[in-house]
Amino acid sequence: MAQKPLTRRHRNRTSRFASEFLRKTQAVNEACFKLEDNSVSQHSVLDFFRLRGLRDPYPQAGRLAEQFACQNHKLFALLNVRVDHFLDGNDVKLRFQSGNTVGAIPLLSPTSAAPDYGLIVRPRFPWSGIGLMLGHMGWRITPIPLKLPLLRRSERQVPLWVLSSMILVRLKALLDNLNRRFDIVREIRNAPRGLVHWSDYATQHMSKGQFAHIPCTFPDLRDDRLLKGAIRYSLERHLRALESQREYGSLIHGLIDLYQQTLHRVRDVPPHEPSPRTVAMWLQRPLKAEHFADGIQAIEWTVEERGLAGLSDLEGIPWIMPMEQFFEAWVETVFDRVARQLGAELKVGRRRETTRALHWEPPYAGSQKSLAPDLWLEWHSTTLIVDAKYKRHWEEMQIHSWSEMDEQLKEQHRSDLFQILAYANLARTTRKIVCLVYPCSPENWTYLSEKGHLIRKAQVTLGSHALHIWLTAIPMATGVENVTVPITEALSSLIRI
Repeated sequence: MAQKPLTRRHRNRTSRFASEFLRKTQAVNEACFKLEDNSVSQHSVLDFFRLRGLRDPYPQAGRLAEQFACQNHKLFALLNVRVDHFLDGNDVKLRFQSGNTVGAIPLLSPTSAAPDYGLIVRPRFPWSGIGLMLGHMGWRITPIPLKLPLLRRSERQVPLWVLSSMILVRLKALLDNLNRRFDIVREIRNAPRGLVHWSDYATQHMSKGQFAHIPCTFPDLRDDRLLKGAIRYSLERHLRALESQREYGSLIHGLIDLYQQTLHRVRDVPPHEPSPRTVAMWLQRPLKAEHFADGIQAIEWTVEERGLAGLSDLEGIPWIMPMEQFFEAWVETVFDRVARQLGAELKVGRRRETTRALHWEPPYAGSQKSLAPDLWLEWHSTTLIVDAKYKRHWEEMQIHSWSEMDEQLKEQHRSDLFQILAYANLARTTRKIVCLVYPCSPENWTYLSEKGHLIRKAQVTLGSHALHIWLTAIPMATGVENVTVPITEALSSLIRI
């Protein structure tokens, strides 16, 4: 039966429906909040939820803002972001205050309860410098994927190697813990095993005088060749992609070397692109460990070309990276070099080598149970205690005098200073140095180094003991060899005394 033609009324209704659908789709695609770590960002609720066309939008804007903040409270906590809303003149504003964590997460809509929105927190230092530092640290700290719905929109400024580093960590863990399984194998052997194909032996081998070529079929305990082939396929895909990222220099070369080392372990199997059905079958295996599910997910991301919060037009992968841990690992890398150059014994808080217990009386009435400096360098008569702080304090102190600084920031700095002074009581040498280390830009570090103002020093004399207090900064994009020079020079002058 022929379909009736659309009337003008139906055409207008269809057109309005299409326009409304397109408008909503564009709103979802553009609904991604972006800010840097340790910063504040404000957004109009009326514009974000498109409420300006309403007669009285403010009550609804307030309700939506409050519901939006409550629904996503746990998601905001993953990125260490605080959210509130307030009335600013003729608008209702959402205010985001980020902390020391970067990453990308989906956000639930207050109207549909679906993950229609997203939040991206970028590092305030360039990705190229962070990549250089990761290379020096041996990829000790890498972005952590989250088991959350994929982002509807992604951040195109995140470089490809960030995703590749996450994939590599997961594939290596999967390969390290790959379980062996029984496979039915058919091969030519010099002695019978399992089922012997006598007819083939008589017609194809014995007739040619190949008496020790016996075709057999038998079960054999081997690695999962299909899964190893999928791992090889994923490694090769990322290796080809990394070739286009060579502008990052030694960082990419180091990552390529790690990929090639891992690829060498699966050289005995051909690459295999798994189908969605095969991936689903792997994920349904009983008693699978967490690293197994993570590795299969990494293979799935590679096959489907998932972007890391925007490396492609596909949905982005939620992830986080704690910059405080990242900076602590970078400071550890720098002072490890310093300790080797000056012959110091190095103890690392990450390995619980610096932990000192606090004994309370009675034990159940105490609060903090221990003191744990980040780094501890010790010579015969000198101890250097280092605490890394991924904060803006150093940057603020270069711009403003102490009296001009924000009161909250001054209070945080006092807390950092009292903390490291408490650590000084743990040292037993006659000379003690406590050092707070903050991040800074390479340009600021170079300028202060040339002026000789890179390390701010104070000294307190306690009887026969001298306590030296240092404030310094380490750049977020400079080779470790250059960073250690002013620190070793300053320490050498004290150690010789």
